[in-house]
Amino acid sequence: MTTLLERPATGHRGGKRPRPRRTIHSDIRTVVSPHQLNSRWGRRVYWLVLGFVVISFTAAFVFPLYWMITGAMKTTEELVAIPPTFLPSRFGLEAFAEAWEIMDLKLLMGNTALYAGGAWLFTLALDVTAAYALSKLRPALGRLVLGLMLATLMIPPMVIMLPAYLTVKDLPLLGWDLLNTPWAIWLPAAANGFNIFLLKRFFDSIPRELLEAAEIDGASPGRILWSVVVPVSRPILGVVSILTVVNVWRDFVWPLLVLQDPEKMSVSIGIASLSSQMPQNVLIASLVIASIPTIIVFFIFQRHIMAGLTAGSLKG
Repeated sequence: MTTLLERPATGHRGGKRPRPRRTIHSDIRTVVSPHQLNSRWGRRVYWLVLGFVVISFTAAFVFPLYWMITGAMKTTEELVAIPPTFLPSRFGLEAFAEAWEIMDLKLLMGNTALYAGGAWLFTLALDVTAAYALSKLRPALGRLVLGLMLATLMIPPMVIMLPAYLTVKDLPLLGWDLLNTPWAIWLPAAANGFNIFLLKRFFDSIPRELLEAAEIDGASPGRILWSVVVPVSRPILGVVSILTVVNVWRDFVWPLLVLQDPEKMSVSIGIASLSSQMPQNVLIASLVIASIPTIIVFFIFQRHIMAGLTAGSLKG
C-alpha cells in the first residue's frame, strides 16, 4: 500500500505536475516597454513622435538650402523686406546667369576644380601608401611616426599658418617659391594626419591571412596594396575623398594667402572679393552655383560615409 508520503504529487488530472511558468528576462532596457509599444495607442504615439523628430531634423538641415535657392530668385527689395517672404514673387534664373557672367564663375570654378582634383589625387597617393606602411609593413619607428602625425591634430590651424606660408614661399632644400601655383594647395592638403589615421584604422581591420595568401602567390607589397587592399577599401576611400574635396573647395584663409593672382583665385576668394560690388540676389546665386559641385560629390560618395567611419572600430 502506498502511503500518502509516497504518492506522487499531482496538480491536476492525469497525475502530471503543472509546468512552471517561464519568466522571460530581457536584457534590453527601454523607456517604453514592449507591451506598451505594441498596444494601439503606443504605436500611434511612437509613429507620431518619430515623424515629428524626422521632419524637424530634416527641416533644420534643408531650410537653409531652400532659403539660399529662393533668395537667389528674389529681387533686392524682397530680400530686405520685413517680414521676409518665403516665396519669390516670380521664379526666374536671371540672377544665376548674371552671376555666372559678371563674376566669371567659369574661371573660378575651373581653378577650384583643379585644386580639389589635384589634392584628391595626391591625398590618395600619399596618405594611402603611408597608412598601408604603418598598418601592414610595420616600419621600425612606425608608432613614433604615427604619434607625431596625430600630435599635429592637437595644434590649432592658425598656429601653423605662418610656418606653412614660409615653407611654401621658400621650399626647404629646393628653394622653390610655390606661391600662386597649385602645389601650394596640393601639398598641404595631402599632408593630413587625420586621413592617415582613418585609413590606418581601416587597414588594421583587413585580415592578415588575405595579405599572406597574396604573398604566397608572389605578390610584392605594392602589388598587394593595389590589387588587394585598395579594392576592399572603397568605403574609407570614399570618406577621405569627400573630406579632401570639400575641405579644398570651401577653404578660404589658406588660398587667400597663397593665391594672390586674380587669374589663380579659387571660387571662395573670387566671390568674397566681388561681394561688395554685386547685388545681393546675384551674390546668393553665385553661392548656390559654387555649392553645387560639393553636393554632387557628397551624393556620389554618401553611401560610403557611415561604412567607412565605423569600419575598423571593432576587430574580430
